This record gives sequence, structure tokens and C-alpha cells, in this order.
Amino acid sequence: MRVRALMTAALAGMAMLATQTTATAQQAGDPLSEKQWGLAQLRAPEAWSTSTGAGQIIAVVDTGVDLGHPELASKLVPGATFAACGDRPAPCGNGDWRGVDGVGQASDVHGTHVAGIAAAAANNGVGIAGVAPDARIMPVKALENGSGSFEEIGAGIRWATDHGANVINLSLGAQPGTQLLTLLGQGAETKDAIAYAREKGVVVVASAGNETAPLCDTPSWEAGALCVAATDSAELHSVYSNLTLKPDMKAVAAPGGSSLNGCDGDVWSAVPRGTGSAKCGQGDYDSLAGTSMAAPQVAGVAALLGAQGRNADSIEQALMKSARTPILGARGVFTPLYGYGVVDAAAAVAQPM
Repeated sequence: MRVRALMTAALAGMAMLATQTTATAQQAGDPLSEKQWGLAQLRAPEAWSTSTGAGQIIAVVDTGVDLGHPELASKLVPGATFAACGDRPAPCGNGDWRGVDGVGQASDVHGTHVAGIAAAAANNGVGIAGVAPDARIMPVKALENGSGSFEEIGAGIRWATDHGANVINLSLGAQPGTQLLTLLGQGAETKDAIAYAREKGVVVVASAGNETAPLCDTPSWEAGALCVAATDSAELHSVYSNLTLKPDMKAVAAPGGSSLNGCDGDVWSAVPRGTGSAKCGQGDYDSLAGTSMAAPQVAGVAALLGAQGRNADSIEQALMKSARTPILGARGVFTPLYGYGVVDAAAAVAQPM
């Protein structure tokens, strides 16, 4: 069984494999931040006076990261590669997006984009700001050419847990219906690895899926993972996003983009240097949509909370209790569209410890 990265295919320009300070000062330090409507929707800048995520490590278990990107290079801790190792013992690399063959696949820009959303450097004179600008990134390459096996992803989760990750982001998912296989104990490597991470006190955040299905895809379906649906810039449930139904009801929503309203209607972040699309006009940055883009927003807020000294259970509760449901205005109330609501960083860091 293969698992795939979860960004919308139209925005990526490819078919995905089947297997997601003041405003003025901020813009001066990060020129593309004026396009980052997601930070405003999360109320992340209002939270930064309380926490910026310092001391936290977010493991991005994904397609790997451009280790030299100026948004990320100074923030990286050692990573690992588990995808496409072949006959080599795993891990067989350092988490670089180009993989063991040294070739960067077009779909593997995904992990760099995800990492930038979570924790890109702020006020460094280029690009964007991450949700947790002082958190560190652990690049774990478990997908090659946009997909990977449950075994490879599970190994990446376990490695990240054993090497100091505080938060693990899984912007990936299997096709709807695969939940039945894991319920029957088949393909359980990722499911078991998530349980291992939670037992060790690590927060696991995972994307809901992009199939407009009622259930969270696996692995966000699994116990121990916080499922994240996507919203657009108007705080509406994104048209492609799965709903948030899962047995333990641990689910929220966060900015993932529209996929319908052009570059600035989606989520801007870093991509491997020189791979930005001509459509959006930035060589080292690009705008993508998907629940893959929503999950790292929540992983970043989890790092803000972890830096306050909260444990994994407290982080999850702060995220869910403070989340707000658009239109209704309620907080911490479950709905199928939004889970417990759109994550609100400022309200979350103000939750009792």
C-alpha cells in the first residue's frame, strides 16, 4: 500500500500518485508575508509575543527538505531518509529532498513547502514567516516521487520520535477506504508508529485528505493523530478537503487554500531553490493548496504551545478547546466540517496550563 503527499494536483501542475511585531514590520522583514492570509486566520502574529516555538523540534515526515534553502538552512536539525533506500540499510540519507539518487522529483517539492509553513525563519529579509518562527525542523524523507509505503513512513515516525522531535507533521494520506485495512491490522506500520510517538509524548498532526470524503484519511484517521481539514481565505471549508470524522473525534481545521482562486488564494511557502512555478512567479517560493498545507499550520501552533512547557495531551486540548467554528462563533464545539474549529494560535497560548 502506497501513501501520497496531499496537495491538490491542479496547484502542483501534475497528477498525484495514488497510494496533503506589527504587520508593517513583518512585511519589511518577510516580503511575501502580505500574501500569508493564513497567519492572520490563525492569529499567529498575536501569539508570538507569548511564544515563538523556541526549543521545539517539528519533524516533517514527507518528501524531504531543501537543506540549503535560506528560510530553513539555519533552523535544521539532523534528518534522515527512509524512501527508496533499495538494498541500503535505512536510514540511507540525511532528509534532503533530492533523495539517494541525487535527483529532485517534481512532486518532491512538497516537503520543503510544508516545512516552511510550519517554521520558516522570520524577519530574515526574504520570503515568508513560519507559524512557529523559532522552532527547528527535522527533515525526514519517507516519500519519493510523492509517495511512500506504510513501512517507510512508520520508520520515519519512529526515528523522529527517538531523535528528539516534539511534534511530527504528516502531510500525507492513503486513498479513502484504507482505514478498513488498518482496522483489520493490515499495513499497521504507520498506525503503530503513531501510537509509539504518542506514548513517548510527541504530538502527531496529520492532514485529513483531499477527496471531499466524510472520513479523515489514514494516517490522520488513526488514534493518536490530530486530523486537520482545510479552510480557504474566507474561513470556509475548502472544496477538496475531507471532513473530520474519525473514531476519537480529534480533529481541527486550518488554512489550506482554495485551489480555485489563483496563487494568492492558496498557501505561499518555500520550495526547493529554483523550482517555483512560472504561474506564481517566485523562483524559491510557490503557492499550493491542500490539507497538506493545513496540517503544518497546526504543527506550528503545537510548537508554540510546546515551548510553553505543555505536554502532548495539554497541547491537543489547548488546540481543540480554543478553536473557533466560523459563522457559529462557537469555540471547542465539534462539527463535521471543521472538527473542533479553526485553530486560533492566540487563544490557544492563552489557555490555562
